[in-house]
Amino acid sequence: MIQPAERLSLVSEYYFSRKLKEVAQLNAEGKDIISLAIGSPDMPPSEQTINKLCEVAHDPSAHGYQPTMGTPELRKAMTGFYKRFYGVELDPAKEVLPLIGSKEGILHVTLAFVNSGDEVLVPNPGYPTYTSLSKILGAKIVNYNLRPENDWQPDFDELEEIAISQKLKANGRIKLMWTNYPNMPTGAPARMETYERLVQFAREHNIVVVNDNPYSFILNEKPLSLLQVPGAKDCCIEFNSMSKSHNMPGWRVGLCATNAEFISWILKVQSNIESGTFRGIQLAAAEAYQNSDEWHRMANIETYARRRQYAEQIMDVLGCTYDPKQVGMFLWGRIPDIYNNVEELTERVLHEARVFITPGFIFGSNGERYIRISLCAKEEKIQQALERIKKAI
Repeated sequence: MIQPAERLSLVSEYYFSRKLKEVAQLNAEGKDIISLAIGSPDMPPSEQTINKLCEVAHDPSAHGYQPTMGTPELRKAMTGFYKRFYGVELDPAKEVLPLIGSKEGILHVTLAFVNSGDEVLVPNPGYPTYTSLSKILGAKIVNYNLRPENDWQPDFDELEEIAISQKLKANGRIKLMWTNYPNMPTGAPARMETYERLVQFAREHNIVVVNDNPYSFILNEKPLSLLQVPGAKDCCIEFNSMSKSHNMPGWRVGLCATNAEFISWILKVQSNIESGTFRGIQLAAAEAYQNSDEWHRMANIETYARRRQYAEQIMDVLGCTYDPKQVGMFLWGRIPDIYNNVEELTERVLHEARVFITPGFIFGSNGERYIRISLCAKEEKIQQALERIKKAI
């Protein structure tokens, strides 16, 4: 009998892929589930972004293959974006690479840097794709803890112990470290002192730190970048996605920024896998990078701040505790001790209140007593979810 590749036994179907089938069935039965689970912005991109896409789509010459490294217009816009908001200088010809979203970047960077059997540092809790893609590609996962008592920042004493112990192993070799600030799922803000210590750690242990940075504009007045640290480009890579900051999740546009040599290695992988994004999307993305400060304030701060008030009330009704200093498009809260496990709460909310929220265990063992509420729903929907939960719980 034909069997799947052995690597499939190392991973399971993505939680949301599996759970959304159940939600779809409940909706088909007329249950009208309100989803506060997934971070897919429900607002449109800026008007000039959409207009540029339509303009280019009407150009008969715009539909051919595009350069894998992206159009010069898009790369220039990306480096201009980093200069404008982070004060980081990047060479548009050599130090930035467009991505079809950060998931593609995780795949391509791992292929470019990690051999089968090499080790990868992954945060717990953290984005599940860091783990699943690493496993599929034959890397060994070494988790490092993020804990509330440390404000969900890395414990660098623990990281030092991990790095030293891995070096003492016969085949120990940590190649990459995944970080994500502002953090998902915990909402912990980025800190310059954390970034500085990450660069120092990378240098001392010859590890490439990859910072996934899609949330720096959501409920956040002062966007930070790992590349602001002097010398960071020599040993670090940063992803930045337009999905969250520019309301373009379905467009699949992101970037990878680092030194020219690292870019050349990642491009070698990328050019053998995909053939470039539609020119209309690239030029429209370049237009989106010119969005005004006022657009960012209204879309990424004022709108989410209003929604966040209702999410906090949901947490209060559920008896959950949370840090009000969180940023990003989710709210992360610890469940009451009366529940044996988090699914006891989330399943009750789903089936009794008809509201879908995310159990924190999908992000790792340190999330087992937490829930995550997405702010990617209209205010009236979040308010309706609140009223349902008040009645049911």
